[in-house]
Amino acid sequence: MTKFKYASFNQSPLQENTKHQFAMNHALQLFKANAVYSFIPKNGCSTLRLSVAVANGCIDDIEQGHWIHKNNHTFNPTLAEAVKANYQFVILRCPFRRLASVFLDKFVAKEPPAWAYRDLLERRIELDDLTFTDFVLSLRQSQVFKSDIHWCPQVDFLLYENYSDYFALENFPKVKKTLKEKINLDIIDARPLTAHGIDGYALLSDGDYSQMQAFDIALLKRQGQCPAPASLYTPELIEVVKDLYLQDIALYKNKCGVNNLLFSV
Repeated sequence: MTKFKYASFNQSPLQENTKHQFAMNHALQLFKANAVYSFIPKNGCSTLRLSVAVANGCIDDIEQGHWIHKNNHTFNPTLAEAVKANYQFVILRCPFRRLASVFLDKFVAKEPPAWAYRDLLERRIELDDLTFTDFVLSLRQSQVFKSDIHWCPQVDFLLYENYSDYFALENFPKVKKTLKEKINLDIIDARPLTAHGIDGYALLSDGDYSQMQAFDIALLKRQGQCPAPASLYTPELIEVVKDLYLQDIALYKNKCGVNNLLFSV
């Protein structure tokens, strides 16, 4: 039986239930498969949104890929469609890796979320000077923690109490194989379009990069190098993330196991 995770969160009319509506706004329907995918930013969502758009017949291939950025809500299901879906899936990511990815991508490249973050802090910081430590410690401020979908907790995106499949981004070959077998979805890699990942860089793990400023990391990336995610963390930062993202870590361990967690917690 389908059960929505946040529908009974409060007694308000469902259209005014902000937690449920947030999850609905991040659910995409695959029409032919009668399936629903809950997309979580920084969890391979550009690749999946591109694949969904092609499967739904709206674009042909990656050459039209930028279409997805203006159509995040085009495939949102209605309540009835979400209830009737035969298959529901979501891709989770190690919370430590996800947060490192946010910093190495959005902040180092000074993309719009970084500028919005700076405005939120009343422009008291310069983006070039920001370190991963600065960013993580700032998340303890309630107005920052859920201010952007790229670091908002993964549990907030879950539409259903239970999904047909929970995948780990760290085991993406399994994602591709299972989705092809179960709903005939061909995965189209969006990384050449977005350049959001660190796959093409020589990862540096020879020191502590937690205090390296974003500008200096940008210089490293221009040379084809990038700090490895683990090198951004200190014991203090691990504890901060463990506390802030306790539910995400528990969800990941329960559904995906512990092998791909960046740290043993």
